[in-house]
Formats: sequence, C-alpha cells, structure tokens
Amino acid sequence: MSKPRTIQPEGWKRPRGYANGMAAQGEMLAVAGQIGWDGQEQFASDDEFAPQFRQALSNVVAVVEAAGGKAEHIISLTIYVTDKREYIAALSEVGAAYKELVGKHFPTMALIGVNELLEDRAKVEIQALAVLPAS
Repeated sequence: MSKPRTIQPEGWKRPRGYANGMAAQGEMLAVAGQIGWDGQEQFASDDEFAPQFRQALSNVVAVVEAAGGKAEHIISLTIYVTDKREYIAALSEVGAAYKELVGKHFPTMALIGVNELLEDRAKVEIQALAVLPAS
C-alpha cells in the first residue's frame, strides 16, 4: 500500500488540521471508539479534557499499531466530545498531543458534540478508520 492520498477539490480553501478527503488501498481497519482510559480501563487524569484526549488518541494509535499499521495509515477520525468549550479551551494541549502521537499527518476528521458518553467520566471518545499496508 502506498501512503494515503489527500483529496482536495479544485478551488477549495485548504483546511487546517484535517483533510476534506483521503484515498488509500489496502486492508481496512475500523477502530472502536476509544476513551481516555488506559488498557486496564483506568483513567489517567482527574477528569481533565486534555489528558483524556491524549490517552484516547494514544489508544487509537495503539490499535492501529497492533494491526501492523502506523499513525500515517489513519484515514479518518471521528471525535465525540461532551463539551465543545472544553475542547476549544484545551486546543493548545490537544494540538501538542496530536503532533506527538500522529505528527503532521492530517486525515479526514469530524468533531461531534454529544450529551454524554457511555462511561460517565469520559469527556472525549475517538473512533478511527485506517488502511493498513499489505502484509
């Protein structure tokens, strides 16, 4: 598989921090929604947004890597937040965590505000799609 290709319609302003579309060939991996707890289902923070975001994204990358991929193979992220104001307030820390874990790879993304998540302490949940290289 070659690296996913960013799709940008002609004449559209280039988005910052995400892609309008991505195309890739290979094995599709669907990553279940990941929240801000570790592999033992323990939250790493005192219910703060930024550490939960970092852990949730780290969990997504861990699943992709467990399947034989890398962060650059992620083609789509859907981020669910219980309070968009908390997300916006933590944007600097969120950006730093993203850069550390994913680098300068920007897949398609959606940010969706929800009333609540299944786990009461969760403030963010991240679901992903990746296209893995052929084995």
